Amino acid sequence: MVGAPWALIESISLCFGFKVDSLATAIAPHFDVGETPMPVPSVLDLIAKRIPWPAAALGLWLAMGLAAQAQTPEWAPTKPVRIIVPIVGSTNDVLARLLAPKLSEALGQPVLVENKPGAGGNLGADMVAKAAPDGHTLLIGYNGPLAINVSLFDKMPYDPMKDLAPITLAVKSPQYLVAHPGSGLQSVQDLVNQARANPNKFSYGSVAVGSASHLTMEMLKMAAGIQITHVPYKGAGPAVTDLIAGNIQVAFFVPGNVQQFAKEGRLRLLGVSGTKRFKSTPQVPTLIEAGFKDFEATSWIGLLTTGGTPKNIIDRYHRETVKILQSNEIRQKLEEMEFELIASSPDQFAAWIATEIPRWGKVIKATGAKAD
Repeated sequence: MVGAPWALIESISLCFGFKVDSLATAIAPHFDVGETPMPVPSVLDLIAKRIPWPAAALGLWLAMGLAAQAQTPEWAPTKPVRIIVPIVGSTNDVLARLLAPKLSEALGQPVLVENKPGAGGNLGADMVAKAAPDGHTLLIGYNGPLAINVSLFDKMPYDPMKDLAPITLAVKSPQYLVAHPGSGLQSVQDLVNQARANPNKFSYGSVAVGSASHLTMEMLKMAAGIQITHVPYKGAGPAVTDLIAGNIQVAFFVPGNVQQFAKEGRLRLLGVSGTKRFKSTPQVPTLIEAGFKDFEATSWIGLLTTGGTPKNIIDRYHRETVKILQSNEIRQKLEEMEFELIASSPDQFAAWIATEIPRWGKVIKATGAKAD
């Protein structure tokens, strides 16, 4: 049984000392999913027959509850909302700018995107963690500031499990292993062979310290027994620019950051960090197919707000965000970037983060990855 009548019936049962399950058993057949809900007057008559109190008093009590519930206003922001993106020029930024105008339309207030990079995403995440818990500051969060950095940094300015409130895990995606065409690298094995023969001959870029692009390459280095120099950036934009220019030779990036450049021949796709090939590039093998058993690394992005934000605010953001993500327009754009749409519940996102923290912690311990 679901809905306002059931919630009120449950409250009445508890208030007057009757067992909820006993009362529920009596009226459950009238609330079967898919049937027309039983009219409230009929519900009152039924309950009055089961519980010895005046039906009139009960009817008045229920009616008042229903009226109060119906008159409870839905939460809405009272001033412009900020979406903090703790990185620059990446698919995190793209997702934020896809959501912002749609959320603004749904909420009736301007929704502004602000890039606050630094400390592997910790700077922007900390701003949201320390904001007022009133629903006016949101965070586009990803692997780094929500899971990886807990183990990568000696000290965190916030606790991602306590100081941030998940709204929805929006999308997930494996990454491409990408090379500059002038590097001479044609395959994953080329990279491994040359890097083994010439330690630190190559350098790789990451979108930030503690990002999936950072740790995924560290995983490959450990698995292949090779040395490649890490060059961290503050976002995918500058990292991709340097890769195209040949200032770095290889990197891991999600498809949305490099697909177009690969089509133009300005970058070369060597492999995929997921368990299967991307539909748009069936010719590019997975790292598993290239000989690295069980190699899998996924990048993910979600929406959060400040810890302690009331549930009705989180519920409103969740409902509106999921509706936007599942719309045909946004779904198509996400698919073009090879993102897997998740649109999870807040509890599911919280559970995901709790699982990712120890998972990446093991990678950091095994690879010896450092924040600097």
